[in-house]
Amino acid sequence: MPCRQICAAQSVVLLAFFLAGCDRHTAAAAKKAEPPATVPNVPKEDQLNTFTLTPEAETRLGIVTVAVEKRPTVRMRTYGGEVVLPTGASLVVTAPLAGFLKSPSTGGIPKTGAAVKKGQPIYELVPGLDGKSILSPAEKLNVAIARANLAQSQNDADAQVQQTDEQMKAAKIELDRADMLERTSSGTRRAADQARAAYVIAEKAYKAAVLRKDLWDKVQFDEEAGEFKPLVIEAPQSGIIRGEHAAANEGVAPGALLFEVMNLSTVWVKVPVYVGELREIAEDQPARLSDLEDRLGKAAIEARPVSAPPTALAVSSTADLYYETDNTDGRFRPGQKVNASLPLHEEREGLVIPWSAVVFDINGGTWVYQSLGKQKYTRRRVQVKYVVDSTAVLAGGPGAGVTIVTEGAAELFGTEFFTK
Repeated sequence: MPCRQICAAQSVVLLAFFLAGCDRHTAAAAKKAEPPATVPNVPKEDQLNTFTLTPEAETRLGIVTVAVEKRPTVRMRTYGGEVVLPTGASLVVTAPLAGFLKSPSTGGIPKTGAAVKKGQPIYELVPGLDGKSILSPAEKLNVAIARANLAQSQNDADAQVQQTDEQMKAAKIELDRADMLERTSSGTRRAADQARAAYVIAEKAYKAAVLRKDLWDKVQFDEEAGEFKPLVIEAPQSGIIRGEHAAANEGVAPGALLFEVMNLSTVWVKVPVYVGELREIAEDQPARLSDLEDRLGKAAIEARPVSAPPTALAVSSTADLYYETDNTDGRFRPGQKVNASLPLHEEREGLVIPWSAVVFDINGGTWVYQSLGKQKYTRRRVQVKYVVDSTAVLAGGPGAGVTIVTEGAAELFGTEFFTK
């Protein structure tokens, strides 16, 4: 083959290889430039999951919207509280006379922790048991002395009732005077609190004296035997047997402890407050109590402020505030720890929304649904500071005037996540 033809053939081969290499580089560059996925709208925090409903679906879900408000709100501060028994909630029953204890004829002796009703028989006190008598022969023969002792005890109980009644009346007068002086800015709040605590103590002492007198009035004397008749010892109030100090077929002396009844229908909550913050607390306003895991107070109940004997702890520089709440459902127990949210004097403006507008995700995050108009909705994150009744106070979220869904938010949540 001529040399010229060989050179031409080699040139063609080299050109083919060159063009093939160029094609490979061009294809690789094109392949590298093409992205594996296309995200037309990068999601933003304020534009999460916007979706549109049909008019029929919006009507069917019962969507109701309101505007986020900014208004003055009562500031709350949360402290740790302890459930305690009110003054006089626990009554101790003692033996009025010497004798033997028997089970009552109706039912047995209630055990510790059992619930009892006021007037329910607990023991029966008898002067003798199985031929044994608690009284000596000389005491049996001296009927006149025994009758006189009974009459003296009854008179003492009656005098105690009159004395405590007068003390309660005097304490009420002092309380009314202290309240009047405080209202006219002539007295101090401290004096009013002390007067109120003194009245509460006097009232409890009067009730205890009345119970003691009623017990002595039931004692009857057997003239022929020279002994008192069998006496049924009843529960002085409805509640729970807290402790039993005597058993059946046991002899007891006068004044011996028999049992204790604890009334839990109403409890107090003691809240230690740092003394430097006492002036900031609105002590005349009710507190809100909730369980320890309920940090927002969404299931909180209201507790009224009460006046109790002033207590404080120097080691922790705290003074105690007391609040009273109904406990007929047995929700609280003595010694239980609770969250106590106390109102402050100062009010500040804050964003508020209905609590029904808030929904929770699987991780406990709080959200609301914002209405964008024309059946369009988007989910917005909110930070709830605390909840008062049916209103949620926000620490962060949509601004005032933003329209959010207050009824049907849970249905929108289900539509967003479970509609395919």
